[in-house]
Amino acid sequence: MQTYEYIQQPKVEAAIYKDDYNRRLRVDEFRGNAGRLLEYMENMAETHRFEKIIVKAKSNQVAHLIEKGFIVEGGVNGYFRGDRAFFMSKFLTDDRRNSSYWRKEDDILQAVQQLDRKTMEGSGLISVATGGHAEKLADLYQEVFTLYPVPLQDPDYIKESMKNGTIFVYIEEDGRIISAASAEISFSNKNAELTDCATSSSHRKGGYMKHLLRKLEDELIKQNIYCAYTIARALSFGMNAAFHQLGYRYGGRLANNCIIFDKMEDMNIWEKDLSER
Repeated sequence: MQTYEYIQQPKVEAAIYKDDYNRRLRVDEFRGNAGRLLEYMENMAETHRFEKIIVKAKSNQVAHLIEKGFIVEGGVNGYFRGDRAFFMSKFLTDDRRNSSYWRKEDDILQAVQQLDRKTMEGSGLISVATGGHAEKLADLYQEVFTLYPVPLQDPDYIKESMKNGTIFVYIEEDGRIISAASAEISFSNKNAELTDCATSSSHRKGGYMKHLLRKLEDELIKQNIYCAYTIARALSFGMNAAFHQLGYRYGGRLANNCIIFDKMEDMNIWEKDLSER
């Protein structure tokens, strides 16, 4: 489970997520001295046995973090109210730095990028979920994911996410949700992460996900959110293909980013400017 903390230290302020499950620290935004921030983070990492520190940095912060041993793993255009965010990481163990699947993921990415992009019209019988759908959504996520970075199998977690502005969309068949996805909105930065994509194993060939993602884009545009991005399993041909075909641009790969599906996995960044739709 992630816990959020906003720190105000001498010479630095930062929004930090402590993620014990995935053994990482994530800084979504900071102001001030990068050295002070790293000192604070490394002390926290040692206490909690975190293995990776991730900072979403603004352009003027990149050089300072590189001096402190961070590397740029990717980025999202428009993340900070129209300005680019650089996803920068510092690895605290050799195992966390080394990926066993990097070459295979390169091959998947290359194959995905050779696919034709598709024009998606309409979103069919797709609905926006309310709190009353939390139980059915949780049932779907319980079925699809053995492991997941957040507790989507818990209806109360889904309801709380909705209260915080996350949009869930779904497709239902015979009273059962068979496919769903969400958009986690940052109203302060005017961006949204498309995430929680899942389709029941019995309906995988239906092409539902692209329609769900298109519906989420429609909902975001209504709220004047134009920066959309996702972090997709680098080993999943289908999910990466869906985003590529919807016009998303590849933005880098995060090594050993989180525990998902059945192990610690690398994740690909895809991003899109919805104002160009």
